[in-house]
Amino acid sequence: MAAGVNWSITGNLIRLRAAFHPSVELPVTKSPKNAAKNSGTSGKIYIGVGGWTFEPWRGVFYPEKLTQAKELSYAASKLTSIEINGTYYGSQKPESFRKWASEVPDGFVFSVKGPRFATNRRVLAEAGDSIKRFYDSGVLELRDRLGPVLWQFAPTKKFDGADFGKFLELLPRKLEGRALRHVVEVRHDSFCVPEFIALIRQFETPVVFAEHGKYPAIADLASDFVYARLQKGNDEIKTCYPPKQLDAWAERLKAWASGDEPDDLPKVDNTKPKKMPRDVFAYVIHEGKVRAPAGAMELIERVK
Repeated sequence: MAAGVNWSITGNLIRLRAAFHPSVELPVTKSPKNAAKNSGTSGKIYIGVGGWTFEPWRGVFYPEKLTQAKELSYAASKLTSIEINGTYYGSQKPESFRKWASEVPDGFVFSVKGPRFATNRRVLAEAGDSIKRFYDSGVLELRDRLGPVLWQFAPTKKFDGADFGKFLELLPRKLEGRALRHVVEVRHDSFCVPEFIALIRQFETPVVFAEHGKYPAIADLASDFVYARLQKGNDEIKTCYPPKQLDAWAERLKAWASGDEPDDLPKVDNTKPKKMPRDVFAYVIHEGKVRAPAGAMELIERVK
């Protein structure tokens, strides 16, 4: 067989100002940082953050006088992808998806979070109606700006092979003539078993590699793309991560894109996946989030 929510933050933001270029007159029809492609035998690397509407970014990532209406186009001029997380909490309108797609440059891709109504349920096999409503809401209006759909499960959700397999069967692999990509984020240790890896490989649906202090980190590959959520950033560091950690992550992203596997990330199953170029989607997403754009921009420079 075969994608902005505001968050509160405490602390003194004044010392975080002036970390980015203050210019607001940026073209939105072309991007200075198209997704990196290392060679003809490598996949593309997309790097970004979660959402774009976040008040503490104003004057830190966004220039002081930039209007809120221009924030998406500004962010898209600095990044190569954004994870839309508002879709997790409620339905959006087709015109919203069309508007977002029109405000980003060619080559920019959104990932979109699937609705919690599909994943936060006892019986996943009963999620069909929620999945259908999500796609009927107009997400395909993103057109070629649509990347993977992220299905995030609660930390309390345990692995049940039969039920989880039924959920994967419900995910549409093609709609309106276009292939769709899906990725699952599981956050319970019971998923760290070879049976889960075999299942996602059967459906060619990768699992998120989560760099997180609590959730399981699973680096097993299952499809023609990789999805990583980097959640250990530090707002006390101007670049979100120390330079050496940024260097290490850049090398891992490039390894995945070229078809290799990083040798320093934990895997569940020792079975070697087929070697192939893979597209890579990486998002700098940590709780404080203020320095996430800086971290993403540093990684973009490193994978060029």
